[in-house]
Amino acid sequence: MQLVLAQLASREGDVAHNLGRALEVVHAADDGTALIVFPETHLSGFAEPEHVLDRALTLDGPELEALIEASRERDLAIAIGLLERDGEIVFNTTVLITPESGIALRYRKTHLWPDERTLVEPGDALHCLEWRGRCIGLLICYDLEFPEPARALAAMGADLLVVTNGNMDPYGPIHARAAQVRAQENQCFLAMSNRVGQGAGLIFAGESALIGPDGEALFRAGREETIQPLHLDPARLSSARQDYDYHGDRRLSLQGQLETQGSQRSWHFG
Repeated sequence: MQLVLAQLASREGDVAHNLGRALEVVHAADDGTALIVFPETHLSGFAEPEHVLDRALTLDGPELEALIEASRERDLAIAIGLLERDGEIVFNTTVLITPESGIALRYRKTHLWPDERTLVEPGDALHCLEWRGRCIGLLICYDLEFPEPARALAAMGADLLVVTNGNMDPYGPIHARAAQVRAQENQCFLAMSNRVGQGAGLIFAGESALIGPDGEALFRAGREETIQPLHLDPARLSSARQDYDYHGDRRLSLQGQLETQGSQRSWHFG
């Protein structure tokens, strides 16, 4: 699979600009590109106090229709983030658009960063999709710092975790490490596209990355806008799993009891 990480700067509330940049990347992609990954809330910019509903978009609006049309014209998939309005409720959402289905997946961020918890609602479901030989699961930014969402997607069969990211200074190293761990412990590819530049009072860390299923960083961007074509070699999946299978070997049924004897503690499994 050929994919592109589109590490872009976004503008809060400037949907026309953000959409235009995304369409430029889609139309400039090399023939044979299968998937382009954009940052978290790229279309709308971040939610901020007093700027939530006015920045949020509906999934049946003209912005998503333009991306669906471009997806079909170029015969490629698009993963892109936005503030999604559903009635009077707003979610931090990433959609996966495919030529066959339009919006094939909608994922609402389940693990909200502290600053956004009073602004948007958390999602309550994880999703993945089998598409053209890969099983793709979606995550957003802070989700990456928890093992459970990635593990749940891997248990569903995901072999490519797509992370739309809006990670900011000084937390770049945290996501660099977490991306490698999530890929290694689930023996799957991880493609992460982060935002760069400034906005919403933040400086974004960049460092978009492609991580192999053995945890090796196959590509890592710097801090400038970067449009990076990359190739997923399926042989890396079988190579990472040839000696052991974390999914098959894990012992989820283990239960234990904490016993305390003086100052010593021990955990016994039964």
